[in-house]
Amino acid sequence: MPAIPTLSSLPKLPKSTFEAYQTVTALPQGKRIFSLLYQQKAPYFGSAHIQVREMRANRGEILVPKRRSVQNHIGTVHVIAIANGLEAAMGLLAEATTPADMRWLPKGMELEYVGMANSDILCVAETTDADWANAPEVPVKVTATRADGTVVVQGTIHLWVTPKKR
Repeated sequence: MPAIPTLSSLPKLPKSTFEAYQTVTALPQGKRIFSLLYQQKAPYFGSAHIQVREMRANRGEILVPKRRSVQNHIGTVHVIAIANGLEAAMGLLAEATTPADMRWLPKGMELEYVGMANSDILCVAETTDADWANAPEVPVKVTATRADGTVVVQGTIHLWVTPKKR
C-alpha cells in the first residue's frame, strides 16, 4: 500500500483565485475542475451549475447550461439563474483585475431583461483599464447571450474597490 502523503509533501496551493485558475486550467479537464472549485468557494453559484469559460484581466465568462433546475414556469432559463451567472463572471473578472493591495465588493446590480433565455446562456463581464482608473467605484458591463448570439440580459454590476485592511 502506498504511503499517505503529508501536508508538507503536497504541492503549494495558489494564493489567489486567478493563480488557481491558471494552475488548474493547465491540467486535463482543468476548466471543468476549476468550475467545481469555484462553486465550492461560493456555493450559491453551484445552484446554476455554472461552467467557467474564461478568466482574465477585464473579462470573465461563465456558461449557465439550460437544465430543468434553472428553468422557470415557461421553460426558459430563470433570470435569477442568469443573474447568478453574471455575478460569477464579474467575480472572475474582479479577482483577475483587482490589484493585489486592493479588495472588491459588489455594491449593486442593474439588469434589463431584453430577450427569452431558451438555450444555454453565456454570461460575460467586461471592464476597461479606464473603468478601474475611476476606483473606488468600478462599473462592470454584463451581458447574457443565448446560443444563437441574441442578448437576453444586459446591465451593470457596480464594484467598490478599496485598499485592503492591514
